[in-house]
Amino acid sequence: MGGLTPAITSMFDARSAQQMAFIRSMMKEQRKNSLYDISLDSVELVVFDLETTGFSPYNGDEIISFGAVSVAGSFITEETFYSLVNPKRSIPKEIVELTGISNEMVQEAPDILHALKGFLEFVQSKILIAHGSGHDKHFLNSALWKTSKVNLSHRLLDTMIIAKWLNPKLPAYDLDSMLALYGVETTVRHHALEDAVMTARLWVKLLEEIRSRDVHSLGDLYLQLSHHL
Repeated sequence: MGGLTPAITSMFDARSAQQMAFIRSMMKEQRKNSLYDISLDSVELVVFDLETTGFSPYNGDEIISFGAVSVAGSFITEETFYSLVNPKRSIPKEIVELTGISNEMVQEAPDILHALKGFLEFVQSKILIAHGSGHDKHFLNSALWKTSKVNLSHRLLDTMIIAKWLNPKLPAYDLDSMLALYGVETTVRHHALEDAVMTARLWVKLLEEIRSRDVHSLGDLYLQLSHHL
């Protein structure tokens, strides 16, 4: 933190300054990690999903919930994380209808700094997975920059890109289409934790096909996916 500490402490309470320091430290540590040689059978992952007020994090839209589940290789653990977030703005009616998250529900929820810290404490240094990760990555980067002036430095896998590599020329690769294709039961859509769990189950199905392509390490998988970005 260096010379920023007095300024930060004057802007936030001491707890908020500690939250910010934790987030900055975690992003710095992540840049040191080389994970390419790790076997896909043992890699530690966190599958996550966000619900948001809209699609433009740099034009006022905010995260309203985090959902995540921990996965070890192809084993989905019982370790989960879920938090509502107070976006400090009104949630549009169509988002309330889509997610079931109302303005009243988030009034007492943690703000983005505290919810983000809780999410990162759950993630630690594990690989992140999301379906159609561009949306989620933009919102995470916006939240990280807004709260701590850092960018996301975790490794990220996208089950949509993996599905495109394994199944070229399909008409659609959205989550509903992939769940149907791989026989994953749909529970509650547009709930961050439920979507994360369904995406984790999709990952397990995809992993079977990945192995059948003689791809067994994280580095090998990234190499294959680099041709499909």
